[in-house]
Amino acid sequence: MSMQTEFDAKQLWQMDKDHFIHPYTDFSTFKSEGSQVIVNAEGAYVSDTDGNRFLDGIAGLWCVNIGHGRREMADAISQQIMQMDYYNPFGHTTNAPASILSAKLAELAPGDLNHVFYGCGGSVANDTAIRLVHYYFNLLGKHSKKKIISRVDGYHGSTYLAASLTGIHATKHSFDGIDGMIHHVSAANMYRRPEGMDEEQYCDFLVAEFENRILQLGADNVAAFIAEPIMGAGGVLVAPKDYHKRMYNVCKQYDMLYIADEVVTAFGRLGHMFASEAVFGVQPDIICIAKGLTSGYQPLGATLLSDRIYDVISEPQCEGGVLSLGFTYSGHPVACAAALKNIEIMEREGICDQVKELGPYFYERARSLQELPIVGDVRGSHFMVGIELVSDKNSKEGFDAATGSAMRVFQRCLNRGVVVRPIGNLLVLSPPLTLSKEQCDEIITTLRESIKEVSAELKVAGLL
Repeated sequence: MSMQTEFDAKQLWQMDKDHFIHPYTDFSTFKSEGSQVIVNAEGAYVSDTDGNRFLDGIAGLWCVNIGHGRREMADAISQQIMQMDYYNPFGHTTNAPASILSAKLAELAPGDLNHVFYGCGGSVANDTAIRLVHYYFNLLGKHSKKKIISRVDGYHGSTYLAASLTGIHATKHSFDGIDGMIHHVSAANMYRRPEGMDEEQYCDFLVAEFENRILQLGADNVAAFIAEPIMGAGGVLVAPKDYHKRMYNVCKQYDMLYIADEVVTAFGRLGHMFASEAVFGVQPDIICIAKGLTSGYQPLGATLLSDRIYDVISEPQCEGGVLSLGFTYSGHPVACAAALKNIEIMEREGICDQVKELGPYFYERARSLQELPIVGDVRGSHFMVGIELVSDKNSKEGFDAATGSAMRVFQRCLNRGVVVRPIGNLLVLSPPLTLSKEQCDEIITTLRESIKEVSAELKVAGLL
């Protein structure tokens, strides 16, 4: 008997409401509404305590790439627990799954990204990247290189440093950040680029802004640039052609490191295990990963470092000095075993090839929603799609926050048995990579019906 069967639906709802502080809780409604309690998951579907079944259009949270409830994942996790559940990873003690996974990631990653530092998720992976960037330059005697350039609307996590890297201003109300270290340049937002600029001109504008910011801060003071290949939670923003290559070249010109936050894009979402080089032609100095690394079956993140960085940080910092950075759960054997099985499944079933084949179909079906009166833009790639809702297509004006445009669509999709993700005026799709063509159609058809219904409702209410 599972633990959850000891409690009925009402008890689970009440315990959650009374004690669980959720990420991104909306306290204006949570204390009265509580949470939907999901108790089962299989394939592309999840079910709640009322027995309602939903097609999971967001793969949990960008992460359940191989789908829910895979028996061989459960078996691999169980077997590792019974063989060796945990032992400390500090110093010169290791475990087999972490060692094997490190070699596998080095094989899969582009170029000379041959070295892996483990944490428990994407926030920690990005935190670790910045700490190691500073450590690297300190060991080189370049102690002034501390500043990091990130992007407006970039999302890099919720730990203190990762939250400072994040450029979504709505996440910062009443929270503090790290002063003086993090600087933001414009998001690469093709939909909202300056009037009259074509794609090439907009790319020129963004690269020039980046270079000017480096010069303003002083090149000797700037250590790195961090960017998602496609921006995720900040809007599913796809940069103009050659943007990432040109930003990388500017980094090299000013002795900066280029960090690719591939927490969302790695492990198949764009049809490749890693997207930076395969899709965007960039060889990062550091890649940060999580989410699809285990398909969410276990919490695990990693920071991948180039040979160039490792050769510096692997020298003792001083006599008797050690790399004084690490976590109790670094390279956790159960999490690493889950990652190895996840990668094995992806390779055996050719999931990246499936995404290359079906992803363009899913994206084009989503693009058809742009004909609807309140859909201003549909953007993304493959199984990573953002749908922006607007009150006026000509001016591209969004809806007031109080309107809750995307939340209205979300609720109607939920009523029809499909989960999408509402963020402000944006609807995000990031389904399991094992989706069938019929399930792709179901998601888009449900969205179409729901958006049309909300559009009519807003018109009657005088909000459109």
